Amino acid sequence: MEPNTSIITAAHNEEKNLPPLIKKITQVMKSTEQAYEVIVVDDGSTDKTFSVLLKLQKQYPHINLIQLRRNFGQSAALDAGIKHSKGEVLVTLDADGQNDPKDISKMLKQLKQGKHDCVCGWRWQRQDSFVKKAISKGASFLGNFLINAGIHDSGCTLRVYKKECFEDFNLYGEMHRFIPALLRWRGFSLTEVKVNHRSRKHGQTKYDIRRVLNGFSDMINVWFWRKYESRPMHIFGPIGLLLIIFGVLFLLYLAYARYFLNYSLADKIWPLVGFFSLLTGVQFFIFGILTSIIIQNRDQKSFYLIKRIVRE
Repeated sequence: MEPNTSIITAAHNEEKNLPPLIKKITQVMKSTEQAYEVIVVDDGSTDKTFSVLLKLQKQYPHINLIQLRRNFGQSAALDAGIKHSKGEVLVTLDADGQNDPKDISKMLKQLKQGKHDCVCGWRWQRQDSFVKKAISKGASFLGNFLINAGIHDSGCTLRVYKKECFEDFNLYGEMHRFIPALLRWRGFSLTEVKVNHRSRKHGQTKYDIRRVLNGFSDMINVWFWRKYESRPMHIFGPIGLLLIIFGVLFLLYLAYARYFLNYSLADKIWPLVGFFSLLTGVQFFIFGILTSIIIQNRDQKSFYLIKRIVRE
């Protein structure tokens, strides 16, 4: 029987957290009496994660494994799992055990009501360190200012989607954090439910300053492409035209001053300023045209390499 629900998680050095997580997911999904699959993407782990997964695959049914060639990041790993899923409903959650699989049932019920395309988890009582929560709140404030997704917790990986949400959709960098905003901009309907959040029992958090900086960079990228993805000429064109108009008018004024007011330009920098503005404007305008052509003819590609896939 083909699964109608795919549970997807990305794991990097989570050998001790995966056995209890898979066990709990299996218990929860059996209680729902739905045909399902569990896809675990090993994101270039350097411990015994993949060996543990191979043993779990023999112990529990419906587990499919994807091993990436190196650590490409959580977004890329989730993208691999999503693209190789069979279910019409997708569930994503963290592999560190902090998301509670028990919440999957109520989120699936919320999605089945048919009012929304995505149900997001809201970690209303987070079990993280003060520093991590402070950084997360700062990122959330910036996120709400630049790319407001309309939910309380954009950083919670525990979400349930209709698979159609990810048609012509690639994840990379730290983009998984901005999926709700991206879906909202594309016209999908979102809601959220309060979910349980547990403290990490094993392993180390992957949340560091590098991920914070990368996340901020991706946030700016998302904001930019949200506004100009389908019309880059709307940002490059006006800048180019303004510079061209300024350059032309400025050069005309200099010509008038030279021939009618006897203003000497021999030792002045102003003609260079006029020509520089004119040429820069032309470059901006051409860049906008080329960007539009590239976007219209771009070839969607993955930003990761799969080493092997092991299906049940």
